[in-house]
Amino acid sequence: MNTGVLTALGAFGIWGFLPLYWKALGQVPALEIMTHRMVWSMLFVAILLFARRNWQTLRVALRAPSTLLNSLTCALLLSLNWLTYIWGVNNGYIIETSLGYYINPLMNVLFGVLVLQERLRPIQWLSIALAAIGVIYMTVSYGQLPWISLTLATTFAIYSLLHKQTSLPAMEGLALETGMLFIPALLYLLWLTSQGSQNFGQQSTEQDLLLIGSGIITAVPLLLFAFAAQRISLTTLGVLQYLGPTIQLLIGIWVYNESFDGARAVAFIMIWAALALYTLESLHFHQRKRKARQSAYLSP
Repeated sequence: MNTGVLTALGAFGIWGFLPLYWKALGQVPALEIMTHRMVWSMLFVAILLFARRNWQTLRVALRAPSTLLNSLTCALLLSLNWLTYIWGVNNGYIIETSLGYYINPLMNVLFGVLVLQERLRPIQWLSIALAAIGVIYMTVSYGQLPWISLTLATTFAIYSLLHKQTSLPAMEGLALETGMLFIPALLYLLWLTSQGSQNFGQQSTEQDLLLIGSGIITAVPLLLFAFAAQRISLTTLGVLQYLGPTIQLLIGIWVYNESFDGARAVAFIMIWAALALYTLESLHFHQRKRKARQSAYLSP
C-alpha cells in the first residue's frame, strides 16, 4: 500500500472518529469549542510554518485582495461547518452529521454544474436525482428538512469550490483562514473569561488539554489529506472519503445508540445507491479513457 493511500486513510479515519473527541467535550458549548478550535488551529499551523520557515507564500497572498476575500469567505464557511458539526454531535445527531458527508460529494458535483458549467453524464444525473429523493423522503417522513446534513454538505461544497480558485497550499491556506478569524475568536474567549463563564481552566486538566488539542486534531487530517491528494488519483481519493462518514454512522448507532429507524434506513440506502452508481460510473469512465489513450499511443 503506497504512502498516499495510507495518509488518506489516516485523514479520513481521524475525521471518522472525531465524534468521540467532541463528545468528550460535551459539557462545553459548541460555540466555545469552535472558537478554541479556530485559535489553537491557527497557533499550531503557525508553529509548523515557522519551523519550516515557509512564510513567502503567505506574504504574497496578503498582498492580493482577491485571495484575502476568498480566504475570508472560506473562513466563515469553515466556522459555520465546524459549529454545525460540533453542535450536531453533542446534541445527539451524529447519524445526521454522517449523512451530510455522504451527500457532500454529490453536492460538489451539483455545484460544478451550476457554477463551473461542467457537464454531467446520464448516470451522474441519476445519482444526484436518487440522492435528492432520499433527502426528500427523509424530510417528508420527519416533517422537517435534515438541516444539519444539508448545512454540512453545502458549506463544505462551497468551501471546496472556492479552494479550486486559489493556489495556496493546504497549510498556508489553513493558516490564512484561521488567522482571519483568530482575533474575533480570541476576543470571544476573553469576553467569556470576563463574564466568568469560560470553561477553559475551570473544570479539569483533561478538558483543557482536549480544547488545546482541538487545533492539532483539526490541522493534522487536513495536512494528511493534502499530502494524499498529491500522490493518488482523485478517483481513489473519492472512494476512500466514504470511510469517514461510515465510521461516524457506526459510532452514532453502536456507541451512542442513536435511532436508525426505517425512514432513515430508506433514505440512507437511496443515498448509498446514488454514491455507488456515481463511483462505479466514474471508475468505468476513467478506465475507458485510459484504454483509449493507450490505444491511441500504440496505434501506428
